[in-house]
Amino acid sequence: MSDRRLDDSEMATWLPTIRFVQLLPQVLDRTLKAETGLKHSHYAILVTLAGQGDRAIPMTELAQIAGLSRSRLSHAIDSLEERGWVTRTSCSSDRRTLTAALTEAGRELLRTAAPVHVAQIRALILDPLTDAEREQLGAILAKLTPGVAAAL
Repeated sequence: MSDRRLDDSEMATWLPTIRFVQLLPQVLDRTLKAETGLKHSHYAILVTLAGQGDRAIPMTELAQIAGLSRSRLSHAIDSLEERGWVTRTSCSSDRRTLTAALTEAGRELLRTAAPVHVAQIRALILDPLTDAEREQLGAILAKLTPGVAAAL
């Protein structure tokens, strides 16, 4: 790795990026908690499980998809399970493998939380951008995400 400093142009890109990356989760978390009592990180887990239909997903796979450490995911699933939004069971083919699935109560919570989340994403990210800018942002993030994910 090079130890050279970022030049002015690089800093002009990096500083707003890091500020945005730090602020967005806080804003999303605050709004979802206020409107639904749900943390944004928990919402992301529930949405991931909902995307699996009725299939229970192995915890290791869920951690990868959600971008969480296994420990952090386990604590989140504990909390979601206590509230009746998720069930956790041992895999039928390998008792050592734990799986998680969304409950009907979890689906109902998502039906309530999704409009709040979507409205906020539109207001904060999508609506201020033109169609071309949204396309550019999507392409840029799709290009950067694999390298960040691989570094985890």
